[in-house]
Amino acid sequence: MSEAPTVSIVVVSRGRPERLPICLLGLSRLLYAPYEIVVVAEPAGLAAVQATGLADEVKLVAYDEANISAARNRGIAEAAGDIVAFVDDDAVPEPAWLNHLIQGFLWPEAAAVGGFVRGRNGISYQWAARSVDHSGAAQPLTLPGTAPVLLTPSGGRAIKTEGTNMAFRRSVLAEIGGFDPAFRFYLDETDLNMRLMLAGHSTAIVPLAEVHHAYAESPRRARHRAPLDLFDVGASTAVFLAKHCPASEHATVLDRLRQTQRQALLAYMVDGRIEPRDVARLMDGLEKGIADGRARPASPMPPIPHAPHWFLPFDSRVDGRHREIGGRHLFRRRHRAAARQAAAQGEIVSLYLFSRTGLAHKLRFTPDAVWEQRGGLWGRSERDQRLFHLTTFSRRLKREIARNVHQRLGTG
Repeated sequence: MSEAPTVSIVVVSRGRPERLPICLLGLSRLLYAPYEIVVVAEPAGLAAVQATGLADEVKLVAYDEANISAARNRGIAEAAGDIVAFVDDDAVPEPAWLNHLIQGFLWPEAAAVGGFVRGRNGISYQWAARSVDHSGAAQPLTLPGTAPVLLTPSGGRAIKTEGTNMAFRRSVLAEIGGFDPAFRFYLDETDLNMRLMLAGHSTAIVPLAEVHHAYAESPRRARHRAPLDLFDVGASTAVFLAKHCPASEHATVLDRLRQTQRQALLAYMVDGRIEPRDVARLMDGLEKGIADGRARPASPMPPIPHAPHWFLPFDSRVDGRHREIGGRHLFRRRHRAAARQAAAQGEIVSLYLFSRTGLAHKLRFTPDAVWEQRGGLWGRSERDQRLFHLTTFSRRLKREIARNVHQRLGTG
């Protein structure tokens, strides 16, 4: 690639209009160029985009059905970029996300690229590199550092990309028909990974291409992450097995699914996040989903045509400058005011607030477009570190800046 490829970012939103604006705020402050934003949403989501003032700068696609695969295909159809990237509506990418992600496409044989995903505390990894087999089971992959790695599937295992942080060459994605609409939710991207593997394509993993995923509530998941419905988990599993798994293994895989889901539900019950009666109801929904998935006919997947509209380059709200502000948590109001002002002037702002404690650190992207990390001066940030580590303020600040600089500024 002699020139930077054009990138279309597709965001599918349903039932979370309150989360979509913060996602768009993050997307509006990327360092990469050129990129466009495509939002596929129901009326409430489209209204949320209008309220942000960005509606004239993004492509809006109305879609009001509970089918993430079909919604993503609508986004692909409107995407005019060389590369199509995907982010969930409850996620926010680091400013240099695309700068890193497109490095994976420097390999001509790479049809897909995935990055790492940080969880609700903004620091621990929710997902890193993984592979997946014909049963849909994923297992971790160990990578040698943070440099991009090209992985060629072998042994019947595909390279896993996560739905909230993945990108594909549009030409390849369109040729194979995008996502299978038989997967209304769950295993949709895993099915795509398997199909790419069977077609002989490779996948690159770029650890520094990071997205923060909040796991917000939805019609299928409560705010505290307990499931509200397992129907689609069962249905999509049955569809996946019919497509990719030998029939002789179906019973074993489904029994494992039942056991795993029941154990998780019992743990939620012990924690008080669901009632005892919910266990039977949710497991019944899982069984009904399995039966429904078994009965679903194969979906037609014709190639997706070229986008009917021109590429719509988004004018990023950041100018490349970076401001790092460190201070005592005691004076947080003053430091937050300075951070807000810098962000409003187009700077990428990292705010570090340390208390004189051993509290673990948390990182969040605020509605004021500030990357705020707070915790104890002697507490841990990465969760595999010691619980308590004596240090000075300046040394701790320097260490945390170094931990974030590559994701935030595109270096490394």
